[in-house]
Amino acid sequence: MSGKVGITVNGIAHEVECEDGELLVEVLRDRLALTGTHVGCMNGDCGACTVERDGEIVKSCLVLGRSCEGSEVTTIEGFSPPGELDPVAAAMWDEDAFQCGFCLPGMLFAIRDLLDANTDPEDDEIREAIAGNLCRCTGYANHVAAVRRAIAARATDSAEGDAPQRA
Repeated sequence: MSGKVGITVNGIAHEVECEDGELLVEVLRDRLALTGTHVGCMNGDCGACTVERDGEIVKSCLVLGRSCEGSEVTTIEGFSPPGELDPVAAAMWDEDAFQCGFCLPGMLFAIRDLLDANTDPEDDEIREAIAGNLCRCTGYANHVAAVRRAIAARATDSAEGDAPQRA
């Protein structure tokens, strides 16, 4: 059985056909062509399919599409405003904290979520925050360095009187 689901993705309202049992990751990729949400393990272990749903980070391979009626979802495509690079994403780039990009959705959302809750985490807190995301390319040290860079960028922005950015 299928039916329409009303869901807002990256600020755009959609009515999408959704089968019973169809996962949010499938809706995003197959129905809305948002392929930045990656398919990895399909059991919530790797973080490649991470999105934000109604302000909470979720692994979209564990969420039924039909359960998202009325939800607001942000994918990696909506992580930064158009034409801008989120400070966390910029720090990841500057620290070579990704190579293939498969882990990027999970890492970016996890790091930004951490920094929203804790503006100066210890290294072990950073490692704990990104623990649910598998990266086979970098060894995670660059991710910790990227968080340190994002913290420094946020402090510089605050000292210069810029409007605080979500980092």
